[in-house]
This record gives sequence, C-alpha cells and structure tokens, in this order.
Amino acid sequence: MIDINLIRENPELVKSNIKKKFQDKKLPLVDEILALDIKKRELQSEGDARRAQRNTLAKSIGTLMREGKKTEAEEAKRLSKENNERIDAIEAESAEVERKLKTAMMAIPNIIADDVPIGKDDSENVEGKVFLEAKEKPFDVPYHLDILESLNGIDLDSARRTSGNGFYYLTGDIARLHSAVLTYARDFMIDKGFTYCIPPFMIRSDVVSGVMSFEEMEGMMYKIEGEDLYLIGTSEHSMIGRFMGEVLTESSLPQTLTSYSPCFRKEKGAHGIEERGIYRIHQFEKQEMIVICKPEESDYWYEKLWNYTVELFVSLEIPVRQLICCSGDLADLKYKSCDVEAWSPRQKKYFEVGSCSNLTDAQARRLGIRYKNSKTGKNEYAHTLNNTVVAPPRMLIAFLENHLQADGSVYIPEVLRKYMGGKDKIVPKK
Repeated sequence: MIDINLIRENPELVKSNIKKKFQDKKLPLVDEILALDIKKRELQSEGDARRAQRNTLAKSIGTLMREGKKTEAEEAKRLSKENNERIDAIEAESAEVERKLKTAMMAIPNIIADDVPIGKDDSENVEGKVFLEAKEKPFDVPYHLDILESLNGIDLDSARRTSGNGFYYLTGDIARLHSAVLTYARDFMIDKGFTYCIPPFMIRSDVVSGVMSFEEMEGMMYKIEGEDLYLIGTSEHSMIGRFMGEVLTESSLPQTLTSYSPCFRKEKGAHGIEERGIYRIHQFEKQEMIVICKPEESDYWYEKLWNYTVELFVSLEIPVRQLICCSGDLADLKYKSCDVEAWSPRQKKYFEVGSCSNLTDAQARRLGIRYKNSKTGKNEYAHTLNNTVVAPPRMLIAFLENHLQADGSVYIPEVLRKYMGGKDKIVPKK
C-alpha cells in the first residue's frame, strides 16, 4: 500500500505507474481515492466541530437550568439531540468511507523501481547475469520423475490415493537428499549471519492481507474451515507478520532472518498442477531469507539476497542465471523482483528455482511495521525484502538433471556429503 500523500500530491505519477504495470482498469481508482479522501476529511472536520458543540451545549443546558430558563434549556436539549444524531450519522458514514478508501488503496500497486524493464508479462522478463557454464549432457537426460523412480525415491501413486494430485512421498536417499539440501541451506545462511527461525505455519487474515494482494491471496492460500486461519504459502508471510504493529529501534535494524517452513499453495491459474512430476505442487518445503531494514538500505540488501542464492547454487555446482522481472510480472506490492533460474540439461533452458523481492514499505504500511528514526525522532515505515534460499522440489529437479551420470547414478557435490552420511553418489535401485 502506497502513501496517501503521494496520491494527493502526484496522482499522475500513480496513474503512470499503473499503466506501466498494464493495469489500466485500476486507473479510475486514483480519482475515487481522491474523492473518498476529501469526503473523509470533510466528515472528520464536521465531526470535530459537532463534538465541540456537544460539549458547549451540555454546559449551556446546565447553566440554563440553574438560572431557571426552562424554555431556553429545552431548546438547547433539542439542539443537543439533533447534534448527537448527526454525530452518530457522521461516525457511521466515516466508517464506510474509511472501509472503501482502504479497499481502494490496497488495490493500488506499489511504485516500481526506475530500472524495472517495462513488459506485459513474464515472456518479457530480461536475462541478467549468468553463473557457471551451462553444459549439455553427452546422453539423453530423462524426465525428472523417471530419474526419481529409477532411484526408488518417489511414490506419486500412493500420494494420489491419500491426498490427490500435487502431493508426493519421497523415500530413501532422495528423501535424505531433500533434507540435506534444506539443512545445508540453513547452515549456509547462518554462516552469513542470519538468525534461524521456524515460524507458525498458519496465520490470521489480517496478516494475509498485509503481506499480499487480494489476487495473490485468492490464487494461493488455503483457508482453515471455521477458523480465522490460513496455511502459509511461504514462511515470508508469518515472518513479516511477526513484526506487525511494532515500532522497532533503529539499532535493531536490519533484521536478517532465515526461516524454514512447509508451504501450501492452491496453484490456481494458468499453470495448474502437473499430473506427473514435482515442479508445481500443493505442498513443499523451503528455506527463506527475510530482511527488515531502513529505507536507504533496501537496494543494498536486494542485491545481497539474490546473490546469496546464486552462491548457494554455485557451491552445489548447478549453473544459474538471474532473470529480471518486468513491470507486468511484478505482484502489486513489489518495487522490484528477480528470479534465480537453474539450468535444465534435459530441456536445454533455464527454469525458476527462487525469487527475490524488494517491497519497500508496501507490507510495512499494511501491517504497521515502523522504526524510530534517531535523526528525526519520528516513527517511519521500514522496508521489507524476501528471497528464496532453496525450495527442494525444484532444487531436486535441477540437482538430479545436472548431476546425473551416464550410468544412472547421481553425483553428490563435496559441500553436501557430510549431510548425506559421506555418500558421494546415489545409485539406481532398478
């Protein structure tokens, strides 16, 4: 959510930003917000005046009664009743105006960074830096599900019977590899100075609406029936929510946190759930990075965060690239974002394995996350950032394809072997 003062002072900038995101249907919201804002302030002014008048009338009634001026006192009572009825009407109208204003404000996208490429959708994202040479295998690389099955590492049929499409059982060395990657990622981030956290896996609706747009919420979140609780789609949700309503000390910033959680997603929309494979699923686990910092530091942390993911993948000997998200591919709360994509020797192209985002103060405004500025003495909104360290289902695909050997075994890089009981490879069972 952007600052209302920006809409008051520069509505054309806000409209231009909406156009850059190809959301022209939202353009009327800017004028609607301006009208609602005026109405809100008019009601506030009238309400303040009438509350002052109420106090004056109350005093005059007492004075008139003591002076025996019954007729004048009755007239003052009548005026007082009318005034109180109008105050009640103002408060009811103000609440409705405030509700409409908040709903409209939350639909306005965050102002995007100047260096975000302009494009309608993810087909117009722009390649950034490339890390490690992407090599083709001298043999045909099977589909990742076939590799997993050859290693006796997955059971989709049983998962369909227990849970439906979009779920899986991992078994044996593959299950161990899954946990090893998460544990390595946890230790990797701890070594970078981040504090390890395990957050709640369910959050209330006011946190959900604070961390994402309505469109994202509808397409992602599972609601717990009969409860004001949602299953998290990523630990970012509950990690940012942890600071809701707080005023942090400047000395406590930046907050640099790395969190583990299972993640639950509906995956509604164009992509949907695959019948085969584990690329897009309803349940997975992830190690995440979260930073809460002062506004002037968020660009610095954005660069550091996505580069940490690159460093981790390079240490696992997996070629990756940065893909810069264009304006039309940015969620409403994002100032800028990029994906880290891993090389697929089977497809001979890159695919997404993580995403890094700077949301400036958009989440902080919705959730009331502030810090006390030591120079101004004022409470100011913090900036929030998040980034995927690793999400093993997609990481497993990249790992298996890049480390598959001609004999069907899978090579284990040196950094991961201590988490795999010293194993340097996984050997096919079939």
